[in-house]
Amino acid sequence: MDRYLASELLAPFFFGVGAFSSIGVTIDAVFDLVRKIVESGLPIDIAIQVFLLKFPNFIVLAFPMSTLLATLMTYSRLSSESELIALRGCGVSVYRMVLTAVMLSLVVTGMTFVFNEEIAPAANYRAAMTLEKALKSDKPTFKQQNIFYPEYQDVVQPDGSKNRILTRLFYADQFDGKRMTGLTIIDRSTKNLNQIVVSESAQWNPSQNVWDFYNGTIYFVAADRSYRNIVKFEHQQLQLPRTPLSLAEKSRDYGEMNISEALQQLDVENLGGDRQKIRKLEVRIQQKISLPFVCVVFGLVGAAMGSIPQRTGRGTSLS
Repeated sequence: MDRYLASELLAPFFFGVGAFSSIGVTIDAVFDLVRKIVESGLPIDIAIQVFLLKFPNFIVLAFPMSTLLATLMTYSRLSSESELIALRGCGVSVYRMVLTAVMLSLVVTGMTFVFNEEIAPAANYRAAMTLEKALKSDKPTFKQQNIFYPEYQDVVQPDGSKNRILTRLFYADQFDGKRMTGLTIIDRSTKNLNQIVVSESAQWNPSQNVWDFYNGTIYFVAADRSYRNIVKFEHQQLQLPRTPLSLAEKSRDYGEMNISEALQQLDVENLGGDRQKIRKLEVRIQQKISLPFVCVVFGLVGAAMGSIPQRTGRGTSLS
């Protein structure tokens, strides 16, 4: 019975994977690639390569829907042709008949996790890099703009409550992979003394764990908002955290990271203290964990709905 039900479930499942993933990648990628071919002169072979690299991401999304489609179609047909009634007449319970669909759903859950963790993020990242390299072949492939890093600190008030204040603000216009340019840093970490650093460029010095700033000015502002001193420099080393560089180097989008990389990015975001980004990344991590288990839920729902006695055919499940 298990072999028979499994053979009946596999055909509509693979049909659903092919249909849903093809529709998704066509709507999301094809029209955009065609526009880039016409407007930006994207080579057709590169467009085909990017198109194929986009497929794993939509296969992941197609797995749950295909599980629902397979269980609905299979159990609806078995119910309409009275095969479920025959099995119950042989002493097979409904729970036992649905168990085959649950086991298939668990297998698909594992496949979804593997695709979503190992294949889809790497394919998405490679597709993005391939497309960027093809469209910007005369420019550096790595270039980040508007690097913004706020650092916060919880200050205990006299009444015992905590007040979250901004202690340091780091901003850079661009980062080419080695050096940042157009920097402005506001440092309020020292009590009764604020510093404003404006620099043409800066580079992280890994041997000394400091930032090397070039061609800039440091403004020292007292607590009463009066200038204490102004220092111009050609080269100045400052003890600032490396976190802005880590943020700039993490150029991958959420869909291009697996759970391990997303957790590393979350550690970096926690240092920055941007709660909106932290919450967004936490939600994405939970989505990556929970998405595979949707297959089990859809398998149970499809098998339960399909097992309802009816006199209709396969086409009912498609509606």
